Amino acid sequence: MKKLLSIAALSALSLPVFALDSTPRIDQRQANQERRIEEGLRSGQLTWNEAQRLREGQRQIRRMERQALADGRITPREAARIEYAQDEEGRRIAQERHDRQARY
Repeated sequence: MKKLLSIAALSALSLPVFALDSTPRIDQRQANQERRIEEGLRSGQLTWNEAQRLREGQRQIRRMERQALADGRITPREAARIEYAQDEEGRRIAQERHDRQARY
């Protein structure tokens, strides 16, 4: 019985693990920022061109996230870089929504 348990344990340890780290915090911030862009467009606070530029910034952040996940996990340094980019985009969204340019 001990031999059978040890064989089962060794075989379980030898199997490769392919678990991707999830990025719920990054994903939630992306969703919030995309929602803010859509709300700004609907309310008239953003012009169509402003919204397009802000959406391109969001696409760039998604590219950064995909690139960071390419090896299967996001390192703390990569996560910090992505969060910094999200901070910058959040500031741009706020600035564009309150710059007194309006869609009529």
